[in-house]
Amino acid sequence: MRQQAAQSAIPEQQRASTGIAGLDHVLGGGLPAHHLYLVEGTPGCGKTTLGLQFLLRGTELGEKGLYITLSETSGELFTVAQSHGWSLEGIEIFQLLTDEGLSPDAEQSILHPSEVELGETTRGVMAAVERVKPRRVVFDSLSEMRLLAQNPLRYRRQVLALKSFFSTRNCTVILLDDRSSAHDDLQLHSIAHGVITLEQYINAYGPERRRIRVIKMRGIPFRGGEHDCALLTGGLEVFPRLVTNEHRGKYDGELVSAGSRQLDALLGGGLARGSNMLFSGPSGVGKTTTAIAATREALLRGEKAAYYLFDESLGTLLTRSRALGLEVDAFIRDGQLHIETLDPAEVSPGEFANMVKGSVEGGARTVVIDSLNAYLQAMPGDKHLLLQMHEILTYLNQRGIVTILILAQHGVVGDIRGDVDLSYLSDGVLLFRFFEARGSLLKAVSVIKSRTSAHELTIREFRLTREGIEVGESLTDFEGVLTGVANYRGGMALLSDRDIKVR
Repeated sequence: MRQQAAQSAIPEQQRASTGIAGLDHVLGGGLPAHHLYLVEGTPGCGKTTLGLQFLLRGTELGEKGLYITLSETSGELFTVAQSHGWSLEGIEIFQLLTDEGLSPDAEQSILHPSEVELGETTRGVMAAVERVKPRRVVFDSLSEMRLLAQNPLRYRRQVLALKSFFSTRNCTVILLDDRSSAHDDLQLHSIAHGVITLEQYINAYGPERRRIRVIKMRGIPFRGGEHDCALLTGGLEVFPRLVTNEHRGKYDGELVSAGSRQLDALLGGGLARGSNMLFSGPSGVGKTTTAIAATREALLRGEKAAYYLFDESLGTLLTRSRALGLEVDAFIRDGQLHIETLDPAEVSPGEFANMVKGSVEGGARTVVIDSLNAYLQAMPGDKHLLLQMHEILTYLNQRGIVTILILAQHGVVGDIRGDVDLSYLSDGVLLFRFFEARGSLLKAVSVIKSRTSAHELTIREFRLTREGIEVGESLTDFEGVLTGVANYRGGMALLSDRDIKVR
């Protein structure tokens, strides 16, 4: 409460949009205007693209933009813009390094070249600003000025001189730095009004990943921490870290059908809104089919649903659904069901969280993540997966969403284990198991946890038919079903016995 009161007491400032919606969200509306900012990062992390997006957004708002380049030619900048489908019309590009500057006539013999070049560079920048009178400026890059200065004291004085100059010209300035110095230049951090860091890192498999972090921003509250981002055709895209406290809502805990009357009875009435249910069991036992049945039931109620598919192709999923009488093709065509097939090597955790958030804001009332095993591969470690899933699940619960998580366990019978234990994060756990009886491989299902309803403690037989999922009676004459090695101690009928009688 005290933090909210302190934030509300901060006066509103004019903002300069960065041209990147996610970054503006992190900053609470954009950069405070008429200040100087530092954007730092290693080569290839997206600094130039960010700078161009900042200037392009300015042209959309009718603000003049100036790109001052010491390290790249204007031709290279046009190439970058064309790769994103941009036109730099309306943006002035001032290139300090020209063919004339490289000619033998430009060499100095009496004074040290760096002394002359640094002064000429500073004067050239000031002259360009005076001529163009821009509202937005991007200076690329400080590493060149650092080399020209030769001396940390001279370098700091030149940066301070530029800051003082820009402060009287009513423009917002972004300085780009490739962090080529041996140590982090904290002097720049102290001079700049705000500091944004871009990072690029390589996983053991898959493409490089990028992250952005606001290190410092004077006078405004901002969302701290690391935020995933991606350099795509069309520019840099930032995926703000999900903060559940910003999305609190009310829900009544209504129970809705999971697609089977018998399964609803086992669950204690069905699936509760504002809760999540973990489907856990070995591969091939029927977890995905049960999730499709529950999703289809939501669609038949007229609700929207989002299904995130990591493990198999969409064609395989739809073919199996049709064979079991659980067709969803029509719902996909009319936009009521959105199925997103994802490659865990390509999607970052932050991007996925923003996908889920976008689906909920688009009206989805049921969300399925299939499966957590593949999603784990997108994370740097189990600890991060648990933190990320905690934020996502809390957000979904607060929005009153029915969430289904699928977790495949290793093994078929006997000792069965999972990649990660998410049972404590889940509001309910539906456990699937194979077991052997009468020379056949059968399936069983049981609810081992539910925070939202008084569920049955029985273990029921389970199977997939052409009419969908079927849940039988309690396996009262069996012991050891959940271990996969059951002992038969009675004469109860099984679901398969009905097929024998029919024949």
